[in-house]
Amino acid sequence: MELADIPYTAAAADRQRQLDVYAPPSAVHAVPRPPLVVFLHGGAWRAEDKAEHRQLALNLVAATGFAVAVPNYRLTPRDPPDDDHFRHPGHAEDALHALSFLVAWQGPSAAGPFYDPSRLYLIGHSCSAHMLSSIFLDSKAVSPSLTPPPELVQSVKGIVLSEGIYDLDLLLADFPDYLQWFIRPTFGTRESYTPFSTTTFPLIATHIKWLIIHSKGDTLVNLPQSEAIYRHLVDLNGNEASARVYRNTDNLSAEHNDIFLAQDYAHIVKEFILNCGAV
Repeated sequence: MELADIPYTAAAADRQRQLDVYAPPSAVHAVPRPPLVVFLHGGAWRAEDKAEHRQLALNLVAATGFAVAVPNYRLTPRDPPDDDHFRHPGHAEDALHALSFLVAWQGPSAAGPFYDPSRLYLIGHSCSAHMLSSIFLDSKAVSPSLTPPPELVQSVKGIVLSEGIYDLDLLLADFPDYLQWFIRPTFGTRESYTPFSTTTFPLIATHIKWLIIHSKGDTLVNLPQSEAIYRHLVDLNGNEASARVYRNTDNLSAEHNDIFLAQDYAHIVKEFILNCGAV
């Protein structure tokens, strides 16, 4: 089953605030209802569309047997003339609205939802890894609009962050051209972007498990980004880190988005979800 272009805000006609849902036939009448997987795409806060990730969603459905939602979110315009345009935290606010919608949504008919809204597993790729870690770590000191409601926090059981951006100043030290390409348009003109680096944010929930994925073949975002967020999450979780924080930096070797082309990515996600206790 595929449901396309479901609006998650009152702006029903805005494609950038719509989502698609994919579900196996078994999910429709399953008892108990299965969890929901949500995939947020990358694209440097300025590109990509949910439809481009249809095959990945189908791979995740096939691997897990669970429904998969793929939201869009509004994008920063290419080459904006100044700082007066759509930018951070707007993209992550849209993602937060999409997640809150999915927790409350009653499905396409009066039959009710075909997934358990109290069991969500989230995937953020590239810039969306920054978005999810800005929402589910405590960023309220810099972005109070990204504070998630308690019912959403409790619903999220696991978060996968793949090929992610987390420490913006570290990223610019390694890729200085990214400043003009997407960091300045997304976060504005600043001497330092440390306030937006999610490797500084506190923990807001101890029940959420985390998986950090990074491909050895990624040339667009390098491994130090994933190492930084992994160390931060380990430090935050203290003695419980071995049971809450995982990483996979050895099994994938394709380029940044090419990791989705094979089945390996979906199976890594599946194993993590099962390790979180989902059945």
